[in-house]
Amino acid sequence: MDAHVAVLSNPTAGKGRARVAAVQAADALRIAGATLREYSGASVAETRMLAAQALALAPAALVVVGGDGTLSGILDIVCASDVPVVVVPAGTGNDLARALGLPLVDPAAAAIVALRGRTRRIDVGEVRSADGTRLFLTVAALGFDAKVSDRTDRLRWPRGQLRYYLALVIELFRLRPMRFRMSIDGGAATDAPGTLIAVGNTASYGGGMPMCVGAQPDDGRLDVVAVRPLGRLRLLRVFPRLLRGRHLDLPEVSHRRAQTVSVAAPDLVVYADGERVAHGECVIALRASALAVLVPVDGVPSVSSRPGDR
Repeated sequence: MDAHVAVLSNPTAGKGRARVAAVQAADALRIAGATLREYSGASVAETRMLAAQALALAPAALVVVGGDGTLSGILDIVCASDVPVVVVPAGTGNDLARALGLPLVDPAAAAIVALRGRTRRIDVGEVRSADGTRLFLTVAALGFDAKVSDRTDRLRWPRGQLRYYLALVIELFRLRPMRFRMSIDGGAATDAPGTLIAVGNTASYGGGMPMCVGAQPDDGRLDVVAVRPLGRLRLLRVFPRLLRGRHLDLPEVSHRRAQTVSVAAPDLVVYADGERVAHGECVIALRASALAVLVPVDGVPSVSSRPGDR
């Protein structure tokens, strides 16, 4: 096979930002001297098909332009390949790129990592439930935050960010403690009533909310953050601390590290990488070092710098 870089984009990610980002990424790679093959998927099914086609031609790297959900939608395919992945963040949250120290607002600089980056193997999370097995990269959310996401998906009005805020108000009004039953690393299941549980492969979700402070995507552990029952006013007071990552020392918050977490609760919904991945009882586990990614050698790469060794 000829040496080339494959560029796979989801033009609808980030409300269309990925379309522009893909052009900028491809232009930067061409200027740097790379031979490209470009693919653009209009749906999840087409993106998966194109990812398989791209990897079958054995590129030197697969550049994925889109959000966290774009990459998580093809995770099983890329994990089965030896081709390293480069993330060009162009979605809504971009929390994996944040965890990997990639440029968040410069698609050209992010793409150049395909030529000048170093390989880093990271862990991949998996959620097993009656819905099947779904892989994820960032944080699996169970409880209040997952219900807000689920409500947002089900609302048809209003559009844009206002829909999320309306969902937040509705779920805050409906806030009740959830009757979680949880087991850590195969231990005995215990009742753990609470507001939410976050199981993190990375520190943040939702575009930078550091719920699982300190989580690293290559440490072979999941960070499990559980928030005990909170009233509406207390939740509103705690929320600013969540945004700043200063919540782990609160008396209502527990933090553990684990390799597997089993959770069950009535009406349980699980979201990960911005997508609904399960409902009902589930097991969240880790596939250690399952994905090869390319990251900057030292800090944010420059599109005008000379190529370095991988």
